[in-house]
Amino acid sequence: MHAAPGTPYLPPLAHPRRQLGSRQFDFDRQIAVMAIVNRTPDSFYDQGATFALDRAVDAALAAAEAGADWVDIGGAKFAPGPEIPAQEELDRVLPVVEVVAARSDVVISVDTFRASVAEACIAAGAQVVNDTTGLSDPDLAGVVAASGASLVITHSLAAPRTPYPRPQYDDVAAEVRAFLEDRVERAVAAGVRPDRLFVDPGHDLNKNTVQSLELTRRMAEIAEIGIPTLAAVSNKDFVGESIGAEKRDRLEGSLVAATASVLFGARIVRMHDVRASVAAMRMLEAVLGFRQPVWAVHNV
Repeated sequence: MHAAPGTPYLPPLAHPRRQLGSRQFDFDRQIAVMAIVNRTPDSFYDQGATFALDRAVDAALAAAEAGADWVDIGGAKFAPGPEIPAQEELDRVLPVVEVVAARSDVVISVDTFRASVAEACIAAGAQVVNDTTGLSDPDLAGVVAASGASLVITHSLAAPRTPYPRPQYDDVAAEVRAFLEDRVERAVAAGVRPDRLFVDPGHDLNKNTVQSLELTRRMAEIAEIGIPTLAAVSNKDFVGESIGAEKRDRLEGSLVAATASVLFGARIVRMHDVRASVAAMRMLEAVLGFRQPVWAVHNV
């Protein structure tokens, strides 16, 4: 790995320029902030604060107003628990997608592993499917391919909503990369265009804190796949355990984890605190020379 003095190592991307809905991105010179809206009564971080439809819609629109490039809407959390029927999941996410698509040009993704939920949400205005199970539903890639939507492929090992105790890896970064490359091949074979794909190493998903920290340090090995990499690090347990902080006290740690992920090659960060995250990423873009200062009057 080599970089010019004063710059991080950012592995090259095969397709850095992306059109998502009405928005254009150049991930060679841009970091996208993905906001999180969960219509679940037991969500990991907010514990159901946006479960009510009006609160979920308000949260999504507020995130867009605060500068989020992308809003990720989910109706079933990743963690183990009782199965949520497909119709119930759809009833949770579809109305939010419909309203947000009608009222904002923010990029909308639906956090689901189900082809049926993805298909309905794409038809309602979602431009991306964020699958945290690495194509556990064999029909999902075909649905995405047929629609022209984009797909985030995430590394995880457990079947949806099931426990995976004490995950073991001989080489966590190498094994995560091999998994993602395999799933990328499957998606492309199903007809998903390579310039519609994103990858996510899945911090904390069937990984312990030490493994998630190593993945962060070795993010460049994931980014070297050549597909824009998403780092979903916000308020996760690896952050809390690293600094000894409960969920509500993890903002600073989350911002550092997101920044480190970008410096090692990530192009999208998935975050709860949109305003702080947007400010941090815009500052990081300025430091990296991706963008000019908003103002440049000091000592001029």
